[in-house]
Amino acid sequence: MLRGVEVSVLRPNQVGTDRLNNPVYGEPTREVVGNVLVAPSTTEDMEAARQQGITLALTLHFPKSYAASLRGCEVELPAPWADTYRVVGDPMPYMAENCPTQWNRPVNVEVAHG
Repeated sequence: MLRGVEVSVLRPNQVGTDRLNNPVYGEPTREVVGNVLVAPSTTEDMEAARQQGITLALTLHFPKSYAASLRGCEVELPAPWADTYRVVGDPMPYMAENCPTQWNRPVNVEVAHG
């Protein structure tokens, strides 16, 4: 039986706007989500010049019970992936009819070092 890990979703917290009406963000809000599957992403898009790669990309599979938007969020993962990863885009869930498992939303995340 598959079991996921517990992750923390860091959601941007807009606290106001500056004098040019651009958003100003404070400390992000933290939400713990359990039963998230972690899988390495494919390397098919990696350029030959970056064989060693400075970007680590993973695909997280969120459970059906999680319905909030992940646009603009970051996700903290436990070891062995321990780091804060940026969510790519605005992940959408699969159609219910196409997803017989507990997980229905693939979420691509990345972190760059260097």
